[in-house]
Amino acid sequence: MKKNIVLVALLSAFILPNATQAQTKKVTNSIPFVWEGANLYFLLTDRFNNGDSSNDINYNRNKKTGKLRGFMGGDVKGITQKIEEGYFDQLGINAIWMTPLVEQIHDGTDEGTGYSYGFHGYWAKDWTALDPNFGTPEEVKNMVEKAHQHGIRIVFDGVINHTGPVTPQDAVWPENWVRTTPACDYKNYKNTTACTLVANLPDILTESEQNVELPAALVEKWKKEGRYEQEVKELDEFFARTGYPRAPKYYIIKWLTDYITEYGIDGYRADTTKHLEEGVWAEFKKQCDYAFITWKKNNPGKVLDNTAFYTTGEVSGYNISGGLYYDFGDKKVNYFANGFNSLINFEFKNEAKKDYESLFSYYSNTLQKELKGFGVLNYVSSHDDSTPFDGKREKTFESATKLLLTPGTAQVYYGDESGRNLVIEGTKGDATLRSFMNWDDIKNNPTTQKTLVHWQKLGQFRKNHPAVGAGVHQKISASPYVFSRSFSQENYSDQVVVGLDLAKGKKTISTGTIFQNGAKVIDAYSGKESVVTYGKVTVDSEYDLVLLELKK
Repeated sequence: MKKNIVLVALLSAFILPNATQAQTKKVTNSIPFVWEGANLYFLLTDRFNNGDSSNDINYNRNKKTGKLRGFMGGDVKGITQKIEEGYFDQLGINAIWMTPLVEQIHDGTDEGTGYSYGFHGYWAKDWTALDPNFGTPEEVKNMVEKAHQHGIRIVFDGVINHTGPVTPQDAVWPENWVRTTPACDYKNYKNTTACTLVANLPDILTESEQNVELPAALVEKWKKEGRYEQEVKELDEFFARTGYPRAPKYYIIKWLTDYITEYGIDGYRADTTKHLEEGVWAEFKKQCDYAFITWKKNNPGKVLDNTAFYTTGEVSGYNISGGLYYDFGDKKVNYFANGFNSLINFEFKNEAKKDYESLFSYYSNTLQKELKGFGVLNYVSSHDDSTPFDGKREKTFESATKLLLTPGTAQVYYGDESGRNLVIEGTKGDATLRSFMNWDDIKNNPTTQKTLVHWQKLGQFRKNHPAVGAGVHQKISASPYVFSRSFSQENYSDQVVVGLDLAKGKKTISTGTIFQNGAKVIDAYSGKESVVTYGKVTVDSEYDLVLLELKK
């Protein structure tokens, strides 16, 4: 057993990091970044890595909570540590999406699943401030800079739909800012947008175009913190520049886009997208683009490339099979035409039950035709989906193979790569999906280490080849199952050949017309080299898959 542990540890700690350093350099210098085929890692800031235990308790948030319903210490500094250690490089991750960092309500509440604090970041108290549990402005700035140095984009999570719950310490916002009834019943467009998601979650009046004053509680807070004049000055400048009325949604748009101007983040995931009028998101994207251009002008030496600002929306229930539209029953909405580059695809977890070819060809055809120019974000598990593809973590290898080889953007939820348990005894509701990252398993468990290596190899291959996620899929042979992916953009082109469910040991597969005869190729999974002969390649490896790329 000890020999196995040492062997896998060496694979993870020595071979892959060394390979990744070279691959990261290639990606940064020559391989274009493409959001439509990116490897996006999604993490709950509080549940990933505790880089600073001194910020674990703030605002006297020390009441007993339901299981996994309180703060556990994860923070921005912990994310930065893992960036610098190369953890994301080894996984082939080139974008990180984290839950909201804004200041949360100071108290907690019980929504029927046990007393809870806003550890998840979706209960905003003040959009203009960072929550000290998550980190400081200096730490966020450092995280973004370190991520960019590794070729990793940063995606924040934006909430416009609602404030945090009302508690004895957290007053309800004024009635010209929020509604507290009725509750949504989701039967039509109006009863999905002009309503509260749940009881005691005040809903921002995003349909309003009426001028409103700042909430008195916010004014008082800013004055105590010594920044009232500066905040008001910036608001005056924003409304003068945009010409917007001082309606609630525009205040929040201003506050969220400030994080782009301040830190140079690369994208936003929009929370509860369908619960706002779609025009709000169009205006949000307009101001995001303005802020991103402004940051680039102010920081020319820190600009990664000319990639535009990215937005992906959480339209709960949106499926790739719906194409450009989401159907409310009485109205269909095209969110892609209202500011979104991408939408989260709630259908993938079920589609992943299909055979490889049915899955891959359908996604390629849809993305290359009806959704051309846009993207979908595929996932096998998430923070609030109670029916993941592999809830018991019995198919971790299959999860990786299907998620990372399917056309579209891949959302790796923290712990997918390490088999983090999604069934936690004693939890209620979505808390079971939100345990702390299982770093001890990664360090000590041979099974976890073997799973991680599989995710790393596929992730690096995907990162190094835009063709995998953003290219055109073509089946080469059904048995053995072999396919190609091809991608071109301006003067760049990329082609790969992949074989799955192959024989272990020596195997010969067709490469179709992708590689010329005599071309030297490498199986990125085993590291074995070969030469294309009469349109075929022979690889002798202990694995049942091959990831073929041209030898540089």
